[in-house]
Amino acid sequence: MGDLMDDDVIPLVRKYALQNALEYDGKGQVGSTLGRLLSERQDLRPKAKDLMSLVSKEVMDANKSMNENGADHVRREIENIDPSAVNRVRQEKNAGLKPLENTEGGVVLRFAPNPNGPLSLGHSRGVVINKHYVENHDGKIVLRFDDTDTVVKPPLVEAYDWIIEDFEWLTGSKPDISIKASERMPIYLKYAEKLLSEGYGYVCECSSDEFKKHRMSMVPCPHRNRPVEENLKLWSIMLNGGKEPGDAIIRVKTDMTLPNPALRDWPAWRIQKNIHPVVGDLYNVWPLLDFQSAIEDHEQGVTHIIRGKDLMDSTRKQILLYDHFGWTYPETLYWGRVSIHDQGSFSTSTMREGIDSGVYDGWDDPRLPTLMSMRKRGYHPNAIKSFWTEMGITQKDVAISLDSLNAVNSAKIDPTSRRISVIMDPVEIDITGDVPEKAVLPFHPDNQSLGNRHHSTKTGRVVIERVDLEDEIRLKDFADISNVENNYQIISTKKSDDRKIINWISADSIKDCTLVMPDGVDLVRKGCVVEDTELFVGEVIQMERNGFAKVMEWSDDSRVLHWLHR
Repeated sequence: MGDLMDDDVIPLVRKYALQNALEYDGKGQVGSTLGRLLSERQDLRPKAKDLMSLVSKEVMDANKSMNENGADHVRREIENIDPSAVNRVRQEKNAGLKPLENTEGGVVLRFAPNPNGPLSLGHSRGVVINKHYVENHDGKIVLRFDDTDTVVKPPLVEAYDWIIEDFEWLTGSKPDISIKASERMPIYLKYAEKLLSEGYGYVCECSSDEFKKHRMSMVPCPHRNRPVEENLKLWSIMLNGGKEPGDAIIRVKTDMTLPNPALRDWPAWRIQKNIHPVVGDLYNVWPLLDFQSAIEDHEQGVTHIIRGKDLMDSTRKQILLYDHFGWTYPETLYWGRVSIHDQGSFSTSTMREGIDSGVYDGWDDPRLPTLMSMRKRGYHPNAIKSFWTEMGITQKDVAISLDSLNAVNSAKIDPTSRRISVIMDPVEIDITGDVPEKAVLPFHPDNQSLGNRHHSTKTGRVVIERVDLEDEIRLKDFADISNVENNYQIISTKKSDDRKIINWISADSIKDCTLVMPDGVDLVRKGCVVEDTELFVGEVIQMERNGFAKVMEWSDDSRVLHWLHR
């Protein structure tokens, strides 16, 4: 096995073998384990055959451990190698999104982000699935900015336009309706007064700790039975700024003996006096999301709501509110949490803090999972759409690798991505013998319409990766060469089957370039050389054997590529 038996490879093989055994109940497969290994370690692909004996041994040992010691023991073994690997679940094949039910009266769906930053990959799930159903049922989609919280998630004035741009890039069209909740405050105020006037709500002046005691003991707070007139008078004082944040809150009356404490007299309005970027200091009292969202769904005629299963309590609260007003609640579907390995844990507020502190170079920093960043790096919107629609809607929590999305994106961009030779650790070699004066290489092996690139090879000097310095190699699409007494000689221009195929550049046709790559929390700029050809800023290329990249700068003074993925 030679250099394969190193400190990195053996634990990696063992991890994937154990993982496979755990997922397949002690019947892990060599092929599946090897596939996962090579997905993480692309550099091992040329040595796949040599790895088979090691992989076979580890798979056999892992299956034996699973069958003799059980799943808990195998989980502990995995955790000792890589704690995150034990959470991986096999992605079930899904025939796509199932049709919506109860669509006879038409379909209206909504996507309702908080405009405290641009959309992330996580947000894109809601855009894609809602838009899919709208298109399939000839319905309408409402883009609603839930921007009534200026305390915990204060809106960014630029984010409204960013989100619209993200939406249009991802779907290829504008939303049917676009609204800002902050501009709809008169409607919500009308329903707040209705709630109080009809005795379904009240002004509570308990502190949060005091009300928590009432809620947990199932005892109404002392303000619950105030007369309607007194509630309306206090409401007027709140509206006019006569009370401070925390002094009072509007609650929806429910049954204080409900089994779920979260549903007992839940809060609907609160005092907040922060300046709003859209409406300024016009309002002193703002609705909480469960109230505002419920009212707006009714106003827009939303027929179906698709949301995370963590929001089931929101559904239950809103149904109680709808019952007060005599409305029918929309059909509701839930999905489980999707965690994507290799993406990191990012919230919009965390990203915003990192940008403000200078850790990231803006919302489109390649280390961030924003659609703004993914668009800049070269992801295709159809890849993101396929990724989510194929996953479908399930309440099961799913953990998958970012490689899953990258594989879909590769399939979308590969047919039109020109192949370019980029060499990271260059070494120059001389070739002797009957060397042709030029080489003609296709920009794409299967798309002749992309044309060819031409290399002058009459000097016999070429640049290759230092790691490819072996005695028997083939310069891709050009010639077989062999090292004879420390001198490379051309053997044949016809392809043979037993040689390592490497990328190369004529030494007469190289230019310096920079490849920008995320490296954990860092962003590194790696020097490289590239073949001298005309590329276009914004073009996504496939670097021969080194993955995809996007051209960010391309001139005599500066050639910069941004890494995309393998």
